[in-house]
Amino acid sequence: MSFVVNVEERHRREQVEVERAVAEMRAGRPVAILDGRTILAVSAEAIDTARLAGPLAGLPDSGARLILPAPRLRRIGLATRFEAGAIALPVLDPERIAALALKVDGRIDAPVAPAGRADAVALELARLAQVLPAVVVVPVAAVPEGTLAVGPGAVEAFRTRQAATLAIVSRAPVPLDGAPETEFVVFRGGEGLRDQVAVVVGRPDLTQPVAVRIHSVCLTGDLFGSLKCDCGDQLRGTARWMAEHGGGIILYLDQEGRGNGLANKIRAYALQAKGFDTYAADEVLGFGLDQRRFDFAAAMLRHLGVAAVRVLSNNPEKVAALAAAGITVTGEQRALGRVTPENLRYLAAKRDVAGHALDLDAFACLSITEP
Repeated sequence: MSFVVNVEERHRREQVEVERAVAEMRAGRPVAILDGRTILAVSAEAIDTARLAGPLAGLPDSGARLILPAPRLRRIGLATRFEAGAIALPVLDPERIAALALKVDGRIDAPVAPAGRADAVALELARLAQVLPAVVVVPVAAVPEGTLAVGPGAVEAFRTRQAATLAIVSRAPVPLDGAPETEFVVFRGGEGLRDQVAVVVGRPDLTQPVAVRIHSVCLTGDLFGSLKCDCGDQLRGTARWMAEHGGGIILYLDQEGRGNGLANKIRAYALQAKGFDTYAADEVLGFGLDQRRFDFAAAMLRHLGVAAVRVLSNNPEKVAALAAAGITVTGEQRALGRVTPENLRYLAAKRDVAGHALDLDAFACLSITEP
């Protein structure tokens, strides 16, 4: 029994260490990763002349590397099977780092080696921190004073352990326009350090398959009614439909920009304005098709007493994720939003690149103004 307690306590400590490391990475401060040897990792977007004169001052240039994920490596000219690669940095040059990590016209200018375990862990910290998925790593003899240190195993296990600790922290009625009988149930845990919400519309019969939509937060669409996407229409339309058809549950997950974070989503929007589609823009920034995970969505449903669902979504990955997590999926239903000249190309990319179930043929005559 004491062994189990000790393991649980160690896991709790490791979770706290990773949470702190995520905060350090997001703030642009170095994090030490201990994997037989010690490396310091810092977000590439934080590397500038001021940083080099501050926290990274005095570090040896020998062995410094820029770690980039496969999508970014492909975009800058390397056809690779690596999950991530390492580019030597003989000098910590902010302009070169920015060109390789972020700029549209960046090109490979040196050999690329496969990333090691600690390198991959550094990229995972960047992903959890929702900064650009590019990190500078520097080998050091010892952890500098005042620098947070984490082990790779703790970072690799973080998301799975986070989902296992999911818990309801508050709930209350919140009447909505078109769905006046609605309750918000707030969960702590899941993805990163953010809260998640289950919006229970009406009084769904939990003994039968429940209508469920997994909806990732979209500030631009949900709140501001952006014409560039269909998210806000899907959200409000789903709530109204559930209110009129026996109720249901919307899992409102804090995974902005397909899990890339708000800053990176707006970076992608800037690239879309230059002619990239939504997925090509993400690739320029180093992201794959979708960074979201939905295992904790299944855990939320189980907490609410839901075992079987009818999924309202156009995204086959959401359906597959719930089924893989042990939720019985008895059916699917499309969740459609408005099609506009501004979002037609975006929707077509979701259909053609990511396999979303969207029939846009009727709208082919619309002129496309949003690249």
